[in-house]
Amino acid sequence: MTDIPAPTPIPLIAMPFRGGGFEISPRPATAALSLLVLLAAWEGASHFGLVSDLFLPSPIAVAAALYKIAADGTLWLHLSASLTRILGGWTLGTACGLLFGLGMGVFSMARAAGLPLVSALFPIPKIALLPLLILWLGIGEQAKIATIALGVFFPTAITAFSAVDSVPRNLIRMAQSFNLPWRGIVLKVILPGALPGILAGFRITAAIALILMVAAEMIATQHGIGAFRSLIRVSGELHTCVQHFFCSLHRRRVISRNVTSLAQQFLHHQQCGRFPNVIRSPLKSEAEHAKAFAAKCP
Repeated sequence: MTDIPAPTPIPLIAMPFRGGGFEISPRPATAALSLLVLLAAWEGASHFGLVSDLFLPSPIAVAAALYKIAADGTLWLHLSASLTRILGGWTLGTACGLLFGLGMGVFSMARAAGLPLVSALFPIPKIALLPLLILWLGIGEQAKIATIALGVFFPTAITAFSAVDSVPRNLIRMAQSFNLPWRGIVLKVILPGALPGILAGFRITAAIALILMVAAEMIATQHGIGAFRSLIRVSGELHTCVQHFFCSLHRRRVISRNVTSLAQQFLHHQQCGRFPNVIRSPLKSEAEHAKAFAAKCP
């Protein structure tokens, strides 16, 4: 009977711990370094002439311009006007959107009636409604605040509805099994469970409100970030037009002076006989022409 060899022991390998669940660790130094690299690349491109200063000024020039308009108070004047509009529009749109979205998430009738309307009206660009709102509300602040509120309302309603719909139903059933009243379920289960999604929607609506504010301020507005940007563009276009006008005048003056000088030289040479006359009098002989030539150009 042959002996069965003993199995070779398998060496134990230390496995790294993998139970972190893709935990995200904060790295503030990396964020600051990426911003510094972007600014350095921007400054280098402007310094070495890779990008024209007319289209992309250097960060130092931008900082100097910001300091200048902040020192004379222009920046704070436009910022205060823009903040008033964006806070009013964002607050109004957020309040209405939260009520509408929470209603669609909690009540079946509100969901059946409101969800098709929100889905149909949400893709419409809200800035395209600004002329219509100006006709309805006037050219003052109401139309601009209403444009911002409309742009904020639909994303807030959709995010609130989706956040309420994503709350685990087991938590709601457990609260019902403990005989918690309807109001208590909404305030203690649904709202806390939907709060992360609602807060994430606030970040999106804040950016939308900023974009709509700048676009709305470009129409019939004296103060604001959008109005200040339009003023800079118009001033730049006026400066360019003035430059082109004076350059055109200078070119016309130079051309006119050169043409006049050439004409005078041509007439002088023609009078001196260096160029043949186009029309000669048939009554004069060649001797008379030679005598006239000697008299003109001794």
